[in-house]
Amino acid sequence: VQLVESGGGSVQSGRSLRLACVVSGISVSSNCMGWFRQPPGSEPLERQGVATIDADGTLKYAESVKGRFIIERDNAKNTIYLQMDMLKPDDTAMYLCAVYDQKCPMMGIWWPFNYWGQGTQVTVSS
Repeated sequence: VQLVESGGGSVQSGRSLRLACVVSGISVSSNCMGWFRQPPGSEPLERQGVATIDADGTLKYAESVKGRFIIERDNAKNTIYLQMDMLKPDDTAMYLCAVYDQKCPMMGIWWPFNYWGQGTQVTVSS
């Protein structure tokens, strides 16, 4: 199983970015897929949940990104996306995608996820 993120970069506050996570070895349509972020200087245990999409299409978002971020899934490409609009400096982090072979857990719970990508850096300046 391999997950490869892309689309990160440095942008000014208020701008947008679209992250992609190309997955191989497991189906994005049959599993829980999630986006998480690791703010700079934080410990791995402080990883934050951002958004998840379940096999049945159920979406969940962290309160801090509701109304600004959208998680999407392209089954044909076996890829998930994170559309991030109205970015804020507090969104600065390494963004990682992950897969969990059960129903998506509550937002914020990251430790059961089975496989992880290496991450893509997002930096938002004011």
